[in-house]
Amino acid sequence: MTELRGTLTENRTLADLTWLRVGGPADALYQPADAEDLAAFLRADPAREIFVMGVGSNLIVRDGGIRATVIRLGRGFNGIEIDGTTVRAGAAALDAHVARKAAAAGVDLTFLRTIPGSIGGAVAMNAGCYGSYMADVVREVELITREGETLRLAPEDLNFRYRQSDLPAGAVITAVTLEGAPGDPATLEARMTEQLAKRDATQPTKDRTAGSTFRNPAGFSSTGRADDTHEAKAWAVIDAAGLRGAMRGAAQMSPKHPNFLVNTGTATAAELESLGEEVRKKVFQATGHSLHWEVIRIGTPGRSHPEK
Repeated sequence: MTELRGTLTENRTLADLTWLRVGGPADALYQPADAEDLAAFLRADPAREIFVMGVGSNLIVRDGGIRATVIRLGRGFNGIEIDGTTVRAGAAALDAHVARKAAAAGVDLTFLRTIPGSIGGAVAMNAGCYGSYMADVVREVELITREGETLRLAPEDLNFRYRQSDLPAGAVITAVTLEGAPGDPATLEARMTEQLAKRDATQPTKDRTAGSTFRNPAGFSSTGRADDTHEAKAWAVIDAAGLRGAMRGAAQMSPKHPNFLVNTGTATAAELESLGEEVRKKVFQATGHSLHWEVIRIGTPGRSHPEK
């Protein structure tokens, strides 16, 4: 293989890299030094199976681990630059950090403040809240293809929709250019403080979770903008099915917010996924709504994997 400047670790356990703290090892973990190093790594072995991992905030790695090389971007990809109302952020920059730095510069990207994860992942899933989505603010996405070529995509190339976007297979987002509305820094900071207080009052922010477990079953347009008056929210139909606080082993649907899967201490990935599948089944039986996973589940099952 071409000489690389990043760090390659064979048979790397991933549990400590995910917010739920579950999962087996990857065949390898590669942490590239920068974009050029990442491109060289991808070109060196085109047949290598890869999985791009952010900060593990929206992820269940199954107990048997991942039969692939996990690529995890770090310090070489977390810079944030601001020019007027334009913000260029590395894919590894945390959503919350981007929101705070933008607000201090008088740029309104405040909706990102309470979204767990990194900017690259936010683009991939068209993350959003409070009626704003990445689709509203993305101006350009820089990525490296599976063949190691640099590519820049405009918003119309990404086909943004609710919790989804289209990216070339195997591509790795390296940076994103955003544009927010101008605003008074003090006003923007106050808004984020209010948002954090609301989040902490309604969500299990002190527990081991992966954010919202299921997508809202209805009430969203194809562009990903929410109809906030729609009653079919995932938490509501889970609650209606009597599953708030439901448990399987050490996995639990949060009593505080029933659309959050919680690892209460010693849960396995199989217990978490199995509980989620049980919730999907019972919600459909009770309400007729089909829930779809928002949390990404990947890897090889352990011995007690739920039946499909």
